[in-house]
Amino acid sequence: MSLRNVKTEFIDVSDTQKNLVVEIPSTVVDAEIDKVARDYSRAARVPGFRPGKVPPKVVRQRFRDQILHDVAHGLIPRAVDEALRERGVEPVDTPDIRDVVVEEGQPLKFTASFETVPPIEPGDYATITLHHKNTTVPDAAVDDALNNLRERAARYEPVVEARGIQRGDSVVMDLVRTAIPKEEEPLVVIAGEPAPPRSSEPQSDKHDDVTVEIGASANPPGFDDQLIGMDEGRQKTFDIRFPDDYPVQELAGTTVNYSVAIKAIRTRVVPQLDDEFAKDLGDFENLESLRTRVRSDLEHEASHEAERDLRGELLNQLASRVTFELPASLLDREIDRRMEEFVRRLMDQQIDPMKVNINWEEFREKQREPAAEAVRGALALDEVARREHITVSDDEINAEVERYAERSGRSAAAVRAKLEKEGGIARLYSGLRREKTVEFLLSKATKIQAG
Repeated sequence: MSLRNVKTEFIDVSDTQKNLVVEIPSTVVDAEIDKVARDYSRAARVPGFRPGKVPPKVVRQRFRDQILHDVAHGLIPRAVDEALRERGVEPVDTPDIRDVVVEEGQPLKFTASFETVPPIEPGDYATITLHHKNTTVPDAAVDDALNNLRERAARYEPVVEARGIQRGDSVVMDLVRTAIPKEEEPLVVIAGEPAPPRSSEPQSDKHDDVTVEIGASANPPGFDDQLIGMDEGRQKTFDIRFPDDYPVQELAGTTVNYSVAIKAIRTRVVPQLDDEFAKDLGDFENLESLRTRVRSDLEHEASHEAERDLRGELLNQLASRVTFELPASLLDREIDRRMEEFVRRLMDQQIDPMKVNINWEEFREKQREPAAEAVRGALALDEVARREHITVSDDEINAEVERYAERSGRSAAAVRAKLEKEGGIARLYSGLRREKTVEFLLSKATKIQAG
């Protein structure tokens, strides 16, 4: 039932922040107090009175705070909902209620603060100009992809000719590594106190049958130069001094002694680009069929990349048409979503988010601008969907649930139950409607073929 004679005042704090000041008449408040008090009388247990026979005056005195609390919680949501519906205002989140004053015989007063989205003008869809990339794959790109396949298929084979180690070889060796202590400063001895201990003896560690690729970026500076030219079966001892700015802090500015014994030298052999190579890779009759498949894959990838860029450009242009300051709750919600998604990706890779070297406050702040861009684009899409009456049918939602179930290896019923429990059906609907709206705008926008 509608509340009568409620006084309301809307206050525009900003384009998005609004205050609603409400005063509910004392007659309405007292009637609600009577109703709640009667409910308490029927259920109250008070010593000296039979159940259901407690006088109303005793109930009001004994349960005063609880009754007023229930009255406020019963009247406030109704008053806010009616005031917002009368003005056609849709808050982006649950209003924050403050300054509540409720007393018997007095009007119930409070202020509801909330955020709204101002009117959005997406403009003429045809004025959205998009640049469609050329997806033609040049022959050079196909050649590069084939050469990359050759490089990945390379293998190491024993060196048959009599020669020393060369850059690019893979060398099997026994290695002893010994850290050389830095020069120690003179001991300072205080009279009457024992002399401080000297540093410990040099620490060594030994590794047998280790494989080192000569020229690898992880090798210590100057290490490869010491090995180049050595023959199989030879031994050598040498020192390496690590620069003061060496990335590994424990080694920076230190000197390490290496003792190596070369046990085997293998050279990297890249297969020839021929029919046999194509057959080794898979179900290909010859090199030409492999080349055809590589070109098809590259064209497919280029087409997808062009489509992603086209959609990104569309959303950027839509976002630029949303010029008002975004509601803080919407922006914070999108930042939270991005943070949760990043943490979930870490956990999927078996990485503990609490142990990674990330300044989370700084990382969160860096999400603010891309999150704002995403929210602006989403708001513009939602406005276009409303104007163009773009909706999603139950069949389309069911089909998406089926696709997700197939990808996750679960039943459609289990996926739907989980979505319904977590409020995911509404998010699914929103995502599908925005996707359909993107397709609609792509059909209306002006497209220019990029070079």
